[in-house]
Amino acid sequence: MLVDERIWTLFKRNCQHTLTYWSVFFSFGLCIAFLGPTILDLRCQTQSTLQEITWVFFSQQFCLLIGSTIGGAFKKTLFCALSALFLSSLIISVIFAIIPLCHNVLLLAIAMAVAGLAMGIIDTIANIQLVKIYQKDSAVFLQALHFFIGFGALVSPLIADPFLSETNCVVGNATENITEIMHHLRNTLSGSSAHNVSQYDLPTEGEVTTSVSYAFWIMALINLPVPIAVFVLMYREQLIPCCASSSPRLLDRDELALETQGGAEPEPEVKDSDAGGHGDLFSCCRNDNLRGLPPSFFGIHILGGMVLFMTDGIVGAYAGFVYTYAVAPPMSLPHKTAGYLASIFWAAITAGRLVSIPLSYRFQPVRLLMINLAGVIVTVLLLLILYTSSVFLFVGTCLLGLFLSSIFPCMLAYTEDILDYQGCATTVLVTSAGMGEMVLQVLVGSVIHSQGSYSFLLCGMIIGCIGFTLFFGLLLFHRMHRNYLTGTSKKTAMVEEPVVEFSKQ
Repeated sequence: MLVDERIWTLFKRNCQHTLTYWSVFFSFGLCIAFLGPTILDLRCQTQSTLQEITWVFFSQQFCLLIGSTIGGAFKKTLFCALSALFLSSLIISVIFAIIPLCHNVLLLAIAMAVAGLAMGIIDTIANIQLVKIYQKDSAVFLQALHFFIGFGALVSPLIADPFLSETNCVVGNATENITEIMHHLRNTLSGSSAHNVSQYDLPTEGEVTTSVSYAFWIMALINLPVPIAVFVLMYREQLIPCCASSSPRLLDRDELALETQGGAEPEPEVKDSDAGGHGDLFSCCRNDNLRGLPPSFFGIHILGGMVLFMTDGIVGAYAGFVYTYAVAPPMSLPHKTAGYLASIFWAAITAGRLVSIPLSYRFQPVRLLMINLAGVIVTVLLLLILYTSSVFLFVGTCLLGLFLSSIFPCMLAYTEDILDYQGCATTVLVTSAGMGEMVLQVLVGSVIHSQGSYSFLLCGMIIGCIGFTLFFGLLLFHRMHRNYLTGTSKKTAMVEEPVVEFSKQ
């Protein structure tokens, strides 16, 4: 059998929960990828300048980071978690529907900020809920979860493409070579990049001729089944007061504990205030929760987060600037050819996550992490050496996407396993990854602007090496934490042994 019978049984027991969380991540991917291809049409709709419209990127990314930070606060009960997912996925559909009505750039930025907040909450809660359900078996299901981000990110531009303007969508004074400029700008902005756009002066006044509104309404309809699926799950779990019934719930808590722990006695229920489990980033940092914990506990959180800060930073920077690198000397690819690179990169990430599902079942997350991090460094090194080869640029883009694809879910499964699912690892890792994608993209863009396009790959090499070094530090702290737990268990056994002997007398 391709899948272990125990894991298959677990999946069947939690099928509706799992499929719902996967569908919510499809909604996440749908929302994260539409802004780049449509940004120029939205500029026409709002009749704003390129400098003004690129602030919409920042509002989405910044609020996504805030949402990831506070998302863990909704994990306290299943009702809170599913309610937050329901509202967040519904908000995304509503935002898609009202974007065509935002004729002011400030209104559009506010709408995207709200969408970013919903996306951040989805990112944290869906990861936490899957880890809580599957625990030591969560790696396989996390890989599938993150595959659906890539799937949504692939679908979104395909929906938008037929409705994008080929020429300037504000009818004003004629602009020379406007079609080529629009293609170039759309590819430049497709990776959430806000650099090097000041040199283009597109008209902002005149009659708006864009049909991109239909793309957003189609995406709103496609996304609508996601909040419905979450609502159905809440109904099946009897979490809607007006619809409560006497029928049994999907899976009783004790039954789930027995299934997950292989028949062991279920642990007594722990109150959220006493548990050291997941929470929002601020509750994780309270003194009451941190008192008495070993240094290795903090080291694992910090280093795990820093590794993802680096690797997700590479994802954001590569997707954002590979087009800029490809059209500049010495590569000097045609604009249309270079425009395929970002799509190929995201397709490779999606395919890599799909391939990683069976690999996560066969190999431990730490081994996959080591292979992937080493693969990232080797690929970027080869891109540096073969910097004049346009063929290897496409090959290297595929390889880099494949190696980067499964680092986040593997790191999440690895750190949660180290901390025995009692820490705030998910919230810390999700927040760190979001920060890396936002901060390093800006940093790399600034370096490219000042030093030239060749510094793009050099930055990737430096960031990859730092991430690999931090990973070895994480392995060291893992060993320290394991020794600490072993020592603590021995002390506990020594204390309990005299009590047992005294009771026998």
